[in-house]
Amino acid sequence: MSSPRFTGFPDEGLVFYEGLEADNSKTFWTEHRSDYETYVRAPVQALTEDLTAEFGTPKLFRPYRDVRFSHDKTPYKTHQGAVLHRDGVGAGSLYVQVSADGLLVSGGCWRLQPDQVERYRRAVADDVQGARLEQEVQRLRAAGFSIDGEQLVRAPRGHAVDHPRIGLLRHKSLHASQSWTPADWMQDRVALDRVRDAWRQFTDLNRWLADNVGATTAPPDRRR
Repeated sequence: MSSPRFTGFPDEGLVFYEGLEADNSKTFWTEHRSDYETYVRAPVQALTEDLTAEFGTPKLFRPYRDVRFSHDKTPYKTHQGAVLHRDGVGAGSLYVQVSADGLLVSGGCWRLQPDQVERYRRAVADDVQGARLEQEVQRLRAAGFSIDGEQLVRAPRGHAVDHPRIGLLRHKSLHASQSWTPADWMQDRVALDRVRDAWRQFTDLNRWLADNVGATTAPPDRRR
């Protein structure tokens, strides 16, 4: 039997997260878990599976927070996210998230290992590849996407503070995002079109990351 097709994000899912934000406890979760499964996880899974053929295999994140090293000990995430990553590209993914705040989509990289950061900066410093990335970042900004990612406060070692692409050189990760506050269209299949159209905008950014950064060569026990 084929999986259900995506028909929208039910308003009940956003209401669930509003309640979880107010009472992030095991008691609330136990009483409302069926709401999470029906109105949150199932629609996100249906959305990503409908887009698998074009964008790759999805992975849905667990709803439980890792609180081992966090001062915030609330046990549950107040959003549901999913990531899609094509096998063999190494760097460059797609992300979608639903929460009480609405819908968010992103593309790029969120965490790079040291060897990947080194290759990223080498490519940014290169006149051809650096210009290619700079033009893509400018295009995404002009299209209404925010450009984010972990950054150094100062210029990275070996790079001049007045380098023409010093802003990009300071990045240790790089991703573009767009978000929408709750609206009626989110409860319709129109939401799939919005996500798909945004993800297509990230094609060149992810291709640059795949071409210039790739997968980490660090052994697994050295990864953060």
